[in-house]
Amino acid sequence: MPPTRETGPERPVAEPRAARRRGLLSPLTRRILTVNVLALAILVAGLLYLGRYEENLVETGLASLRIQGEIFAGALGQGAHATRSDGATGLAADVAGPLLRRLVLPTRTRARLFGLDGQLLADSRVLLGPGGAVQVEELPPPNADGLVGGGLLRVIDRAFDLLPSHKELPRYREQPSQRAADYDEVVRALAGEAGVRVRERANGALVLSTAVPVQRFKQVLGAVLLTTGGSEIDRAVRAVRLDILKVFLVALGVTVLLSLYLGGTIVRPLHRLAAAANRVRRTTGRDHTIPDFSGRGDEIGNLSADMREMTEALWLRMDAIESFAADVAHEIKNPLTSLRSAVETAARIDDPKQQRRLMAIILDDVQRLDRLISDISDASRLDAELSRAEMEPVDLGRLLGMLAEVHTAAPPPGRPALAFEERSASGAPLNVLGNEDRLVQVFQNLLSNAFSFGPPGSTVTVRVGREDREVVVTVDDEGRGIPAGSEERIFNRFYSERPEGEQFGTHSGLGLNISRQIVDAHGGSIVAANRVDAAGKVAGARFTVRLPAR
Repeated sequence: MPPTRETGPERPVAEPRAARRRGLLSPLTRRILTVNVLALAILVAGLLYLGRYEENLVETGLASLRIQGEIFAGALGQGAHATRSDGATGLAADVAGPLLRRLVLPTRTRARLFGLDGQLLADSRVLLGPGGAVQVEELPPPNADGLVGGGLLRVIDRAFDLLPSHKELPRYREQPSQRAADYDEVVRALAGEAGVRVRERANGALVLSTAVPVQRFKQVLGAVLLTTGGSEIDRAVRAVRLDILKVFLVALGVTVLLSLYLGGTIVRPLHRLAAAANRVRRTTGRDHTIPDFSGRGDEIGNLSADMREMTEALWLRMDAIESFAADVAHEIKNPLTSLRSAVETAARIDDPKQQRRLMAIILDDVQRLDRLISDISDASRLDAELSRAEMEPVDLGRLLGMLAEVHTAAPPPGRPALAFEERSASGAPLNVLGNEDRLVQVFQNLLSNAFSFGPPGSTVTVRVGREDREVVVTVDDEGRGIPAGSEERIFNRFYSERPEGEQFGTHSGLGLNISRQIVDAHGGSIVAANRVDAAGKVAGARFTVRLPAR
């Protein structure tokens, strides 16, 4: 359909979000997974650091190495001493070398013996043969993990290397011609004080060392230096990290499954609600309903119940609009039919008297149409205006008192008198929370209705007071009352009950309906009933308005 001034340019209907959503996991499920896995990963990363655990292993290794050093120093002091030509006691290198190698055989340590002059006397990894000195190095253990397993462990080791390690350590450097001055712990040992030191190789491996003085009868003959690699410490830390990693993988699997389950319990119902809402929006029938998840007892259940109530309210509103449109068409058609008939008749007759009579009918119908359209316009805008209106405290006693003064100031002839009674303890204000203009409209409609049905010489009585937590207003007249069974129907749109002698079309039949809408919007109620006298006869009608007190 081409655009018109009334419809404006056509706007494309936005593609529903449910149709645009794609992918294996929904965005909400991905967020749940990310948060849960990230929290677990941060925790595991903290556990994998193991800085304090590694320090404890180093301290234990140094303590064990020092005990070995004291044993070695005692053995060398007893078995490798010799008396030199000048009568002084010293260490015999030819005896100390084999003894040193025998001592380190059960261990994986390296032992070096330095004399008092700082010269290297013996090294457990150097063998003297016919061809000269031979350096002995221990071979690494065979790879028992296999090709695939070993490669995987190497990848894991590289990942572990990225974690923060121990603090910065001095670099271990071994000179081709070693002297005691190369190692500060040996210098201290030659001075009679044992010492320990931790260094680091170029590849990051730890080197633990201890130097112990070799003594005989409290005389320092030299110093023995024991060194060992940190491979045992690295393996222990690696084993703990692997155990933590295994636990992490299990926990990760459980976390992912629970996150998917949690995401499913949230996302699937939301998808169903969104799809149902989209179907309701795109279809004209009422075959599609919102799924009922109220049995869940959670926020999604509340959302489902609210959406069902909202959809039902929309259907009711659509029914009300349809009914209102039909009623409006019917009510407007009546004066239009009368107007058309009068116009057609006036065109066929020439009698001035009859033409004036028909013109009066036409004028009356036009006024009736004007009044009807004005009331219809007011009724159609009522909901929107009430939703935007500011609610403020309103003193109904003061409001009704002022309204009574206006109506009693200059009453028209033949209209019933008006009496006003305010029942308030200690003169306290009868406050309600509402829109003052609309509340005035309610009571003005009730007074107009009572005046129209009250016979001349009668009295319309307005009473206001407080009952428990409500402010109650009653409007009584002394007319013929409400027809039996019409106590509710009189609040329907376009319902009209004419007083005796009143011309047809004077009222649009919307006043009481508008009054009920206003009172309902204020959280109150309005009912109609007949009053009876002592003899049981109808003494008039009573309208009762109840509003929450503030």
